[in-house]
Amino acid sequence: MAEIVDHTFEADWLEGLPLPREQTALHGHANAARTLHEAYRSGRMHHAWLMTGPKGIGKATLAFRFARFALSHPDPTKAPPAEGEPLTPVDPRVAAQIAAGAHPNLLHLRRPWDEDKKKLKTLLTVDEVRRAGAFFGTSAGGRGYRIAIVDAADEMNPNAANALLKMLEEPPPRAMFLVLSHAPGRLLPTIRSRCRRLNLEPLGDQDLLAALDTLNVAVDADVRAALAAIAEGSVRRAAECLEGEGLALHAAFVQVVNGLPRLDRRALHRFAELAGGRRGDDSLSLVADFARQWLADAMRAKAPEGAGAVAGYAEAWDAVNRIIAETDGLNLDRKQAAIGLMEALARAAERG
Repeated sequence: MAEIVDHTFEADWLEGLPLPREQTALHGHANAARTLHEAYRSGRMHHAWLMTGPKGIGKATLAFRFARFALSHPDPTKAPPAEGEPLTPVDPRVAAQIAAGAHPNLLHLRRPWDEDKKKLKTLLTVDEVRRAGAFFGTSAGGRGYRIAIVDAADEMNPNAANALLKMLEEPPPRAMFLVLSHAPGRLLPTIRSRCRRLNLEPLGDQDLLAALDTLNVAVDADVRAALAAIAEGSVRRAAECLEGEGLALHAAFVQVVNGLPRLDRRALHRFAELAGGRRGDDSLSLVADFARQWLADAMRAKAPEGAGAVAGYAEAWDAVNRIIAETDGLNLDRKQAAIGLMEALARAAERG
């Protein structure tokens, strides 16, 4: 009988879908994969890469894909060229170890599990980042690099960020960091300056649907266009929308924001009921994604007018993050959190 693996402590886990370390297919990021492939073969691989792009578009999937390739070919000069599909072929034994989270030369840093509260912590802690010190302090198994994937750097608390910076400033020999970020502008400038940046774009509609098909996620023909518009290139967001009431939730969100800065209280409370429903955890996370995307679009539109024009939206972004963190950390009422998010957007719209 196959062993049943409990993934509930994994930050990236969605029920029924593989984790990024288990996912071998990559959609829409061939150019980024080729950049990594060719940089590795050159023998002049930068010790730290900042991989940026919206949440759920495949940054972690690409990071693990590169790790499989590099650890399969410990001598970069003997790695195969990037002909056809980049970052292939790989050693099946290496792939199996990585999928199981058991490769001795790969460390995955992410929000840790809080055993007392039986839930994931809201931040990537300094103790988690310091694990990399011990990891890089031991001898690598065989030749080649030791690789640490920081997933995601946006979730680090200040102490964790400073601990990572120290390692980036004084990297151990044969060490490589793959630093994933959904919002790189919020990282320490000194962290950004120590990394080579690799920007990943949201998936196009065809790549998004192909990725869902690869994951065996069924998408009815009559909702494909609406789903692609809501997902905005994020496989994760698309999967979350299909798993719960995401499509209805987005429609309710749009109805509220279309009336901003005035808040239609009836529409607002209908929206909050959906956000705090049976699948409250997933729904509130999705609401936060909708809110951040709306704010990002507004800030891009206002940017030509100067810093003052985007200040209110930036404050609302901080408010969204604070509300989510407090609601999750203190187990506050999720309907009230959804209302608080929309009130923050209304204040931003009024100032804008």
